[in-house]
Amino acid sequence: LANRLGIWQLKWELEDLAFRFLDEHNYKKIAKYLAERKVDRDKYIDEVVRVIQDNLTENHIEGEVTGRSKHIYSIWKKMHRKNLGFHQLYDLRAVRIHVDKLKDCYHALGLVHTIWHHIPYEFDDYIATPKENNYQSIHTAVIGPQGKTLEIQIRTYDMHKHAEYGVAAHWRYKEGGKQSGHYEQKIAWLRQLLEWKDEEKDAGDFIDRFKSEVFQDRVYVMTPEGELIDMPQGATPLDFAFYVHTEVGARCRGAKVNGKMVPLTYELKSGEQVHILTTKNGSPSRDWLNPQLGYLKTSRARAKVRHWFKQQNYDQNLLAGRDILEKELHRLGISNISHEKLAHHFHFDKTEHLFAEIGRGEITTGQIVSSIQELGGHSEKVKAQKEEPIQQTIELLPQGSGDVTIYGVDNVLTQIAQCCKPVPGDSIIGFITKHRGITIHRSDCHNIQHALEENSDRLTEVEWNHEINQCYTVMIELIAMDRQGLLRDITSILANLEINVLTVNTSTNKSDFSARMRLTLEIAGIAQLSRALNRITQLPNVIEVYRISD
Repeated sequence: LANRLGIWQLKWELEDLAFRFLDEHNYKKIAKYLAERKVDRDKYIDEVVRVIQDNLTENHIEGEVTGRSKHIYSIWKKMHRKNLGFHQLYDLRAVRIHVDKLKDCYHALGLVHTIWHHIPYEFDDYIATPKENNYQSIHTAVIGPQGKTLEIQIRTYDMHKHAEYGVAAHWRYKEGGKQSGHYEQKIAWLRQLLEWKDEEKDAGDFIDRFKSEVFQDRVYVMTPEGELIDMPQGATPLDFAFYVHTEVGARCRGAKVNGKMVPLTYELKSGEQVHILTTKNGSPSRDWLNPQLGYLKTSRARAKVRHWFKQQNYDQNLLAGRDILEKELHRLGISNISHEKLAHHFHFDKTEHLFAEIGRGEITTGQIVSSIQELGGHSEKVKAQKEEPIQQTIELLPQGSGDVTIYGVDNVLTQIAQCCKPVPGDSIIGFITKHRGITIHRSDCHNIQHALEENSDRLTEVEWNHEINQCYTVMIELIAMDRQGLLRDITSILANLEINVLTVNTSTNKSDFSARMRLTLEIAGIAQLSRALNRITQLPNVIEVYRISD
């Protein structure tokens, strides 16, 4: 970090201190070769800088001269990287000259070679022939004062700025690795932060400004042992557990933050201490892979959970996947989309392969809901079987609302049937009424199924448009163990999801302390309903929640 922010002195000191303790033998070996203290090397560089600066001034060249003595760790790195001996290095002491104009670069080079004798074959003109990353500079090596080798780099201020902040940045050259425009932006921005210390009069103001800017998209939390862990903003205790170790995450059953129990969906904040509670023989839950439940926010943790399920027995995954799919279809009240149709939608020849992929976590409930929405657009005409009149209440949609498309007909009044209350994502069919336009039913509506056979010609193919402009009413039923604040928690979830509650009916069984609730909601479609049901299911004491027709 010090390197990328340009705090070179701190970087060099940290590297040398770390190298001294991690590889004492090589550290002492190079230190012996140098045979002089760093303070003496710095004095030598200061003298060289003074000589060059005086010569530039005498020759009316405006420029700035800086120098540095190569520190021990960087010497070892170069010897190791280029397979060179100590005495083959010519840049143990280096000076850089910055000038305003291109022509002054070559003028300064002539002065340097006049003052000291240059070393043959140690000259590179990257101004005439820039590197692939457009780096430009003149590099030369000379025999300096006291017969010591000295590297000198000469460039314009623009070239230096490009080398430091552009694609030829020095830190990227030293560290290697892939380039990232977004990451380079952040490094430039962090360097700007360091300049703020001159703008802020009070140190406390600077620290507050620094903290608010630097930590806006990361959180820094601690293990019980005090180790600092860097996590993305929004990370949960479960993300933290998988970061520590895959086994810790797999066996996680609870978490404490600053000594207090928190849910596994809790969003961590900087400075908090996290303690993971584990069980001896635990395993991940497939619910953790459901993004709507909010257990895992990092792709790293999700990948580890998926990998765990992939290692499980095929038959286990198949049974678990079938169970997940059937529960989701039951919760959403969908009975007219077959497993075969879903398997075909996901490009599987057999339903067993679909079940196994769901069981492994490769296909999530969110993807299932999306596929239901796509498959729910069309429906085949349903043939009536019994002579029983259709009885229904209706909810009128404004003419030209555009939410439902009727094949072969334009500008027809449509109505949503209250007997089955279809919502976007349901498979639907239209019934042509005598005086009220076309009534939209779910394809599996019992009224449609029992329509008179002679009226089957009044059934027409319809589909939902991609852009839905209306809200639709839907009823859900909830079974739970009764507790104080249950209804408040449910309505709070619905409010956060921007779902309007039209009616609520509750009943409590005193003998077994169970509660049953029916809520009428206004939703935009199946996906929003699925999110709501997922969130409500996670509430304490809730046993089951699902959609009902009436």
